Amino acid sequence: MNSSQDSIRHVALSSVRLPLDVPISDAKVFTGRQKPMTEVIFLFAEITSEQGLQGIGFSYSKRAGGPAQYAHAKEVAEGLLGEDPSDIAKIYTKLLWAGASVGRSGVATQALAAVDIALHDLKAKRAGLPLAKLLGSHRDAVRTYNTSGGFLNASIGEVKDRATRSIEEGIGGIKIKVGLPDSAEDLRRVAAVREHIGPDVPLMVDANQQWDRPTALRMGRRLEEFDLTWIEEPLDAYDVEGHAELARSLDTPIATGEMLASVAEHERLIDNRACDIIQPDCPRVGGVTQFQRLLTLADQRGLDLAPHFAMEIHLHLAPTYPREPWVEHFDWLDPLFNERLETRDGRMIVPDRPGLGVTFSDQARVWTTDSVEFGVK
Repeated sequence: MNSSQDSIRHVALSSVRLPLDVPISDAKVFTGRQKPMTEVIFLFAEITSEQGLQGIGFSYSKRAGGPAQYAHAKEVAEGLLGEDPSDIAKIYTKLLWAGASVGRSGVATQALAAVDIALHDLKAKRAGLPLAKLLGSHRDAVRTYNTSGGFLNASIGEVKDRATRSIEEGIGGIKIKVGLPDSAEDLRRVAAVREHIGPDVPLMVDANQQWDRPTALRMGRRLEEFDLTWIEEPLDAYDVEGHAELARSLDTPIATGEMLASVAEHERLIDNRACDIIQPDCPRVGGVTQFQRLLTLADQRGLDLAPHFAMEIHLHLAPTYPREPWVEHFDWLDPLFNERLETRDGRMIVPDRPGLGVTFSDQARVWTTDSVEFGVK
């Protein structure tokens, strides 16, 4: 083996349950479609090479699906052994075919995402570079906005207090949830937050797919006065035609895409100009390999970018986009990692540590509910 070649000798998969401090509710709870969220289930992948390099990656599921991701990853992970970890596209295709009978989206590719992200982390560490630099970055910091303080289970007073804290911590924008059965209450909450943070702080709203087409158009027009940065998921995630009509009809930009689980599903949004801002989720679409494909398509159509959740990953991917992106700030995942991401002057700073720049914490090990290993450490 020459110095440029390596092989995978060990793979560890873990299922980790992250409990939330308080149950979280968005519009899907208030419309009766879901129960409050009490935990997030993660699939962690740790891949070690013969040369002693280790990459880490993760996928996740809110509410149902976490155990299914873990089960699928267990079935195909042995196929990693002996492969050169630098051949990421080849490995992705191999594992995709190993589980071909369950398709190329959803749980199947979400399970592969943890592996794909770990391989990219390992490759960047081999190069001694942050993942953003390995991929080719346009910037060393990205605009960031806070979501975790704006859920509907919080009173408007709590939302305003958290908005103040976020701004003081260097976070640039504030997003709050809407989509309540009482639209008047949505408007009251938006008006209160806009008045509280002032006209110059970017403000976004997220209806979590809970409006029908007439309501979305009516609310979109009512919300124009608040100078929003975007309206997120006003309609069902798969209503491409409806989103396209809203994007044409409203001055406020339309953002969507976080619930889609493949590049092909995002392609329909892009081809139909069904949003102004696309919001892919790297773990949901299958990892860095697929996410990069998607960014090329979005860039060709001139869309803006605001990836969903998983800021530890997206902080490295968003800077590779030619247009100025946003990254969503969630503090929920802090206990899982030893490092903290820095926010300053409205932006999140790309770490200068190699790879993703994060390591799993002891607490993550404590919250591990199941694990399996392949190969030799």
